Amino acid sequence: MFKSQESYTVEEATKKLEHYCAYQERCHKEVKQKLRDMNMIPEAADIIVVHLLEHNFLNEERFARAYARGKFRIKKWGKYRITLELKRKDIAKFNVNQALTEIDEAEYIEVFNDLAEKKVNSLKESDKYKKRKKLIDYLLYRGWESHLVYEKASELIK
Repeated sequence: MFKSQESYTVEEATKKLEHYCAYQERCHKEVKQKLRDMNMIPEAADIIVVHLLEHNFLNEERFARAYARGKFRIKKWGKYRITLELKRKDIAKFNVNQALTEIDEAEYIEVFNDLAEKKVNSLKESDKYKKRKKLIDYLLYRGWESHLVYEKASELIK
């Protein structure tokens, strides 16, 4: 038995997408994907996206800033990872750079140092070279700049 496709009028889809965007900041790519999932024709999707932009439900700069703040504060990601993930979401370079200004430099270094120290204390490796590699891999995966990572690893694991 085939599943019947639910269809929406432009008004219904617009209301649904207003709620979708009001609940949490969204980027254009997420909204367009949601419209595709709702089987909206491209012309209708464009009308809805324009409506969302005009009524400030969709704002790429606001999304990028909120994303950068959240990933830094909650997931403790570095600037490199945040930049990479924003690029994956097709966010303009200007907005990526604006988003990174949300991160206070002093707080950035403080979070990095805390994260590195916590990780090094949790590592149960006795071989100092393996321990250093594990720390470096962990911090690089999180998107911290390599010069910070290598300096910190040398400082913490002698």
